[in-house]
Amino acid sequence: MTQPVPAVPPATAAAYVFAVCRHVDEDVLSRLPGITTAPVRALPFEQLHAVVQEVPVAEADGRSWTERLSDPHELERCARAHHEVVTAVAAHGPAAPMALATLYSSEERARQALSADVARFHAVLDRVEGRAEWGVKVYASAATDADRTAVPTRVPTGSPTSGAGRAYLERVRGTHRAREEGRRAALQAAEEADAVLRGVAAAARRLRLQDQQSTERHSAQVLNGAYLVDEGQTARFTEAVITLRQRTEALIELSGPWVPYSFAGEDGAHGDR
Repeated sequence: MTQPVPAVPPATAAAYVFAVCRHVDEDVLSRLPGITTAPVRALPFEQLHAVVQEVPVAEADGRSWTERLSDPHELERCARAHHEVVTAVAAHGPAAPMALATLYSSEERARQALSADVARFHAVLDRVEGRAEWGVKVYASAATDADRTAVPTRVPTGSPTSGAGRAYLERVRGTHRAREEGRRAALQAAEEADAVLRGVAAAARRLRLQDQQSTERHSAQVLNGAYLVDEGQTARFTEAVITLRQRTEALIELSGPWVPYSFAGEDGAHGDR
């Protein structure tokens, strides 16, 4: 008589994955709050470790996370907690950060999915070892935007051929010319900066430009670059940025060092060099 196959009990918790690394410090992980109240810990797979945290199944479905991350305060809390864990792991060795809200239905499912991608994880860890990400953003000079407010909002009365009308039109044309010249100069500065910094970096990527509202600036952004830099080249890289600032009226902003998020995916294998 055929024996019935015992039913597999459903998973009681989903697995949230922060990062993949080769080595973990359990003491460091135990002190990290993470996203939920469960402990942050290591999940071994294929000679690697995933840094994970349990999430109650009831809170792990896509709809729940969509609602959670649609709340600006909750989105900021989760993003900060995610970044804190990834940063702590990366401080002790190369780490491949996962995207925010990377969830699997169970630890076993996480292990299976990550194991299927093990070759890519090894390639990422080799790529980022001993390197950090630096961000460089270039904006059109503030003077260019100041010209934008120089055009009077009230059009003078009278014919365009009158003295007041001609002066107004000339002023408008002059402002438009100055704005275009400033933008061309900023674009040229961005191209120069990107070319120079790629010569120092191990890999580089151009990220999507941020709009003015998200950057809290009035100047137009013309470059949003990410550069993967060897630790031994950090001084040379930052000095290159200082030199570039001295050669242009465009605003050049440097940030970092960061965990190399921009180089953790397949499309970051060689940047966009």
